[in-house]
Amino acid sequence: MRLPTVPPTAGLPLQFGDLLPWRGGDLARDLAAWLQLPEVQLECSGTSALMVALRALKALEPGRSEVVAPAYTCPLVALAIAQCGLQLRLCDLRADALDLDPRALRGLCSAKTLAVLPTHLCGRVADVDQALACARAVGAYVIEDAAQALGARNGGESVGMRGDLGFFSLAVGKGLSTFEGGVLVAREASMRAALRQAGASGSSPGWELRRCVELLGYAALYRPSGLGLAYGRPLAQALSRRDWVEAAGDDFGDFIPQHALGRWRQRVGASALRRLGAFQREAQQRAMGRVARLQALGLEVVADAAAGAQGVWPVILLRLPSGQLRDDFLQSHWGDGSGLSLPFVYVLPDYGRYDHVLGTAGGDAVSRARDWAQRLLAISNSPWLDDSRFDRLLSDLQRLLPRSG
Repeated sequence: MRLPTVPPTAGLPLQFGDLLPWRGGDLARDLAAWLQLPEVQLECSGTSALMVALRALKALEPGRSEVVAPAYTCPLVALAIAQCGLQLRLCDLRADALDLDPRALRGLCSAKTLAVLPTHLCGRVADVDQALACARAVGAYVIEDAAQALGARNGGESVGMRGDLGFFSLAVGKGLSTFEGGVLVAREASMRAALRQAGASGSSPGWELRRCVELLGYAALYRPSGLGLAYGRPLAQALSRRDWVEAAGDDFGDFIPQHALGRWRQRVGASALRRLGAFQREAQQRAMGRVARLQALGLEVVADAAAGAQGVWPVILLRLPSGQLRDDFLQSHWGDGSGLSLPFVYVLPDYGRYDHVLGTAGGDAVSRARDWAQRLLAISNSPWLDDSRFDRLLSDLQRLLPRSG
């Protein structure tokens, strides 16, 4: 009998009561209180939130034209920067942490730099202080890409507040979900005012209707009995074509919708938010037990780059000893519903399909980031990856380890 499909990340399942329009609250107000922030601004996606942030900064500093981001990040970051009329510069990663390399970052920052984007990838907390030091030296801003880190904390406060501004995603699998949605935060009241001025205020009935239908589908199918249809079947089809980019969900078009987040979806998110804290605490406890077992095999589990931070655990990230071992293990289990995935398949210049938005950034030195991309593996931290299936993954991985030489 085929086992149920495990999602690639630990997203919060919706309940029937969340869909009732009179059950939810005010998502912006409730989320600000949950994050212990003065206010948050809602957008229709995390990518749209990034574009709003960039437009706000561009209005403040019209003479600056470059944005520095990790070479290993979501392709939507490159598309958003290009659509804002800005030039991307790609920063290499540290050898010892999934974070911007300070030396490379200093070499990229200049009087042209508008913003630096440290990224809390897969819930692991980046060292924003290093990014701030480099940005401040040239008068640039820091935008924290916390798309995958809603609920993570650094120094006792929410990520997104150490830099000048930050954004989260409410997309599928990101923890709290309105199917698509974005959240903007900022430290200073003046910056929050600039974000409101730049925000996407217009409605789009067509897009909102589509997202409402998709959210209903998510509520119905994001569970073990439905994920084989919604996620497992498309994944198997992509893998049968050997299309890892499609399998990982890295195939994006240039068009990025921008409109207000609909009121009903906000209410659904506000209702589900009441369960998010307990869900994330359970996820952390489950991850800690499994991390200890992986480390006992001598495996490198990716940790927070910032000392004392408390990341969230949608996945457990491993950096395996070699790219060949990673690929062998992934190909053995990616299509069997065991919850394995890749954060992203390549560094941005290696996709090819995004060359039209990279410009000269395609020539930036990214050798360490490429090594990370070739050896990273994500294991779902969903509660539906039960102990018996995790044990089998661990056993199979242990059998492969001697081959790494």
